[in-house]
Amino acid sequence: MAFPALQDPAIADLSLLRFISAELTRGYFLEHNEAKYTERRERVYTCMRIPKELEKLMFFGIFLCLDAFLYVFTLLPLRVFLAMFRFITLPCYGLRSHRGLTASDRRLLQPAQVCDMLKGVILVICYFMMHYVDYSMMYHLIRGQSVIKLYIIYNMLEVADRLISSFGQDILDALYWTATEPKERKRAHIGVIPHFIMAVLYVFLHAILIMVQATTLNVAFNSHNKSLLTIMMSNNFVEIKGSVFKKFEKNNLFQMSNSDIKERFTNYVLLLIVCLRNMEQFSWNPDHFWVLFPDVCMVVASEIAVDIVKHAFITKFNDITADVYSEYRASLAFDLVSSRQKNAYTDYSDSVSRRMGFIPLPLAVLLIRVVTSSIKVQGVLAYVCVVLFYCGLISLKVLNSIVLLGKSCQYVKEAKMEEKLFNPVPTATPGKPAGKQQGTFKSTQGISTDENGSTSVTNQPVHQKENMPSLLITSNSDQFLTTPDGEEKDISQDSSELKHRSAKKDLLEIDRFTICGNRID
Repeated sequence: MAFPALQDPAIADLSLLRFISAELTRGYFLEHNEAKYTERRERVYTCMRIPKELEKLMFFGIFLCLDAFLYVFTLLPLRVFLAMFRFITLPCYGLRSHRGLTASDRRLLQPAQVCDMLKGVILVICYFMMHYVDYSMMYHLIRGQSVIKLYIIYNMLEVADRLISSFGQDILDALYWTATEPKERKRAHIGVIPHFIMAVLYVFLHAILIMVQATTLNVAFNSHNKSLLTIMMSNNFVEIKGSVFKKFEKNNLFQMSNSDIKERFTNYVLLLIVCLRNMEQFSWNPDHFWVLFPDVCMVVASEIAVDIVKHAFITKFNDITADVYSEYRASLAFDLVSSRQKNAYTDYSDSVSRRMGFIPLPLAVLLIRVVTSSIKVQGVLAYVCVVLFYCGLISLKVLNSIVLLGKSCQYVKEAKMEEKLFNPVPTATPGKPAGKQQGTFKSTQGISTDENGSTSVTNQPVHQKENMPSLLITSNSDQFLTTPDGEEKDISQDSSELKHRSAKKDLLEIDRFTICGNRID
């Protein structure tokens, strides 16, 4: 009995030779799946654009950190001097007459001057406290440990730095607001002195932690076989594993970008400290600098390579275009421009601290301590050089600020964010949750959309329906010093309109969410 299928002449004609011939001559048409292949090509182009766009953002962000860092050494001492001059001379003028003066003019010190005085006093106290920490003993204590112990210590220090930074700016903001809060309000704090003590302890402990980091890096530089330095640099590539396989939205990527900017700038300062300590040990022999130079280049190159690979794969896996880095840069520029206004809500250095988690005070204390111990100033000529160097720092600060402000205005204009400078986000009323307060205000602006109809992440938050609740929670640190002295007016709104709605998070509301480990569910 024959099978029916075998009686078909086309099937009966099959042979191995015919099969091989069909495989060799078989054709296909890619245009039948044009959308799929076009998307794949765009992904390749996006990965090729990531290094350029990312480094443009990093370059701009590093100079923002540099501007805030130079402020501590240049303009802050001058502002403290002016505040002290006002503190001494204003009572003499006040004895004449208080007529015609506003409430702010009758103050002994303006709120900004009070904050400057607090920063200056904290710097001076922590600087003298750092003299009781022996750098040489710490160096030899760390050098006596095994390689694996130092590797574990370095990882623990990185985690501790993120944890203490996330809490440190809140401590400083609490001190500034407690010291400048209007006196007619009901007291709801423990007092200025306890907050000041906590701030001093924080800056001192954070400076010690950074010193241990710099010492560990110095030990790695001075090791004979460079094995420790290699292991520490390989730790950066472990960061890729913990990041690229997680779900990222645009806001999450913005947080990570800010954290990477802060981390890269901090590493540059640590490398400067290591070079200063090594050059001092070799009597400032320039030949020794060229011995350190390859290791410095290896550290910098590994940081850049890790950031590029990490961001390239994150954007690939989450379908994020490279244009998003221009929006991130515009948001950072908006912070700078808004802080330069006449009636700004906060100081620029504090704005950078809240946005990126970069707190310049502990790093400045450590750098001053290292420089003063490494460089001996003796003679009139040496003091003249110090004065000239200080004038050079001021010139660099002013030049950097002017260039940054000009570029920031350009980025804000390109992103069409000028109107937001005149329509600031309402601040939260004390005693009300941030999320609840956001629901009591309606945005005065529409939501701009791009060519594909997707909502721009640089717009101010408005109420929209979302399928998934936002994974981010707005930090209150941006709202500590933004409450005006006058009483705020509550705007009533029907509660039924707020049902099943959640506030859409904006890049301008994001600050230090990734400092504690970049945790994204």
